[in-house]
Amino acid sequence: MITIPYLTALTTYFSYGLLFAFGQLRDFFRKIVDWWSHNSLQDCFNRPISSPPDAWFDVVERISNDNNKTLKRTTRVNRCLNLGSYNYLGFGAADEYCTPRVIESLKKFSPSTCSARVDGGTTTLHTELEECVANFVGKPAAVVFGMGYATNSAILPVLTGKGGLIISDSLNHNSIVNGARGSGATIRVFQHNTPSHLEKVLREQIADGQPRTHRPWKKIIVVVEGIYSMEGELCKLPEIISICKKYKAYVYLDEAHSIGAVGNTGRGVCELLGVDTADVDIMMGTFTKSFGSCAAQQITSSIKVILGEDGSSRGGNLSALGLPQTTLHHCCLYLIKTSLICAFLNAGAQKLAKIRENSNFFRSELQKMGFEVLGDNDSPVMPIMLYNPAKIPAFSRECLKRNVAVVTVAFPATPLLLARAAYAFLLLTQGKTLLKL
Repeated sequence: MITIPYLTALTTYFSYGLLFAFGQLRDFFRKIVDWWSHNSLQDCFNRPISSPPDAWFDVVERISNDNNKTLKRTTRVNRCLNLGSYNYLGFGAADEYCTPRVIESLKKFSPSTCSARVDGGTTTLHTELEECVANFVGKPAAVVFGMGYATNSAILPVLTGKGGLIISDSLNHNSIVNGARGSGATIRVFQHNTPSHLEKVLREQIADGQPRTHRPWKKIIVVVEGIYSMEGELCKLPEIISICKKYKAYVYLDEAHSIGAVGNTGRGVCELLGVDTADVDIMMGTFTKSFGSCAAQQITSSIKVILGEDGSSRGGNLSALGLPQTTLHHCCLYLIKTSLICAFLNAGAQKLAKIRENSNFFRSELQKMGFEVLGDNDSPVMPIMLYNPAKIPAFSRECLKRNVAVVTVAFPATPLLLARAAYAFLLLTQGKTLLKL
């Protein structure tokens, strides 16, 4: 739980009040004459890059002759340290192991099947990758989807519906929120990463049963994330699993930011926290981050969840729901497969050790310098709290002047008082070098 100093909260509220008042005043005069219609923050967002998202990348310079009302790209670029990317292990850029094999795969497979998987778009590469993913995380089966957001928003409505109960962490990703809402199930929220409150909610809901009828719930699913992307905190998974076992609830774990990034061999929070993957009923993760590609993965603890009890249940529609709208490119699939092999059989062990070392060093040094940094050790996500809205553009611009590329986040993506420089991912750069910039 973030404790906000009283003076900080007061000045932040005052700043937002001032911003609101001047915004209303500007909008009033804009109706008369368009003399002040620029967005002063526009230059801090959507900065284009012209290189792979490696530890260092090229940020295209933009200029404005009308106070940021419009921005024009130039031919100049700045070489910046990349602290705004999900490319945790560097596989999103050129890799001496993966890149040649991906190029070679195009000689055997076309770039795309030009068809949805359920029609004519499933090849041997898809099935090989699904087997590889399932073996990697220690599950009997896996389904590969075309998009991480769609995985959460499409799978939850398949797993449960009316008469079911979804208990979600209060800071879960928007894809989980939308998936839960689309399921038709009853939704309850527990305090962020607080197992004791989860148990209280579970006990109350089981005692009350379904609304109006008070019948027992058909299914109860507790949804959590491995690493929370805006907080950098590790899920208290052992305690949550213990509670779910006690009350016979299913566990749905979103490992978008943890799979491939934490654990001795990159197998996520289960490996890091010593949790048996058999105790997690549904595991979801993405390939867009540590594995440097696209698509998402959906791993389950039982083949029956994927195929359905008799092949015709709601579970049998799992792949039909998520896959028809997407075409997975073969080069991306092969990159995932090679990065899985490379990451944890060859150079991956060194990369994982490096990101842990850099992350923990960088976090501790920032704290020594007086920054308020969220998150836990070993987490590659390090949000730095800014609070005041005036600091958001100032921090972003000053970092860019020093050739450091960061992403700032404020309301409504975060609560009003909790603006931050989020996504400070330390990649493979030297932490000591960064602190000298």
